[in-house]
Amino acid sequence: MSYKKIEQFDGQTTESLMQHYREILRLLGEDPEREGLLKTPERVAKSMQFLTKGYEEDGSAILRSAMFKEEYKQMVLVKDIELYSMCEHHMLPFYGKVHVAYIPNGYITGLSKIARVVETFARRLQVQERLTVQIRDCIQETLNPLGVAVVIEASHMCMQIRGVEKQHSVTTTSAFTGVFLKDERTRGEFLRLIGLNG
Repeated sequence: MSYKKIEQFDGQTTESLMQHYREILRLLGEDPEREGLLKTPERVAKSMQFLTKGYEEDGSAILRSAMFKEEYKQMVLVKDIELYSMCEHHMLPFYGKVHVAYIPNGYITGLSKIARVVETFARRLQVQERLTVQIRDCIQETLNPLGVAVVIEASHMCMQIRGVEKQHSVTTTSAFTGVFLKDERTRGEFLRLIGLNG
């Protein structure tokens, strides 16, 4: 049996969003009944539900679904996790990469679960600063490691295609707990491994 991806959308939510997007098209001076736009309200309604699906997901449950006892007490680093999120101020995308490290304290989690936690919080209307802290806190509170480090490097389309229109600006945010906060050598090793400290 081959793999099949099934997307499920709430019918009532989709219909309500479609009505709003039809009206938005009218307010922008478009004709939502013309051929090229006939299915646009439905497409956008489904797209927005996908882009904000993180509201229905639980980062802690994701980590606990693959949580294992292990005596390893060195750094676990998952870097260059692709990030796509939506700025809550203009509802435009911001995108980049996330680097996450933790030092276990009796428990580890599946590596893919770290990326899934990033995805859970990214698929919401966000600001980069809050997103950084939410990822950190979810890992710290669920795994209770000796420390967590999160760095996000992202470009914001609200700065690139509107407003100041600065195409090459990158915003970097960081959040640390435990040994990453207290021990300069540990924090320095993390920053060096992700290429932020020469």
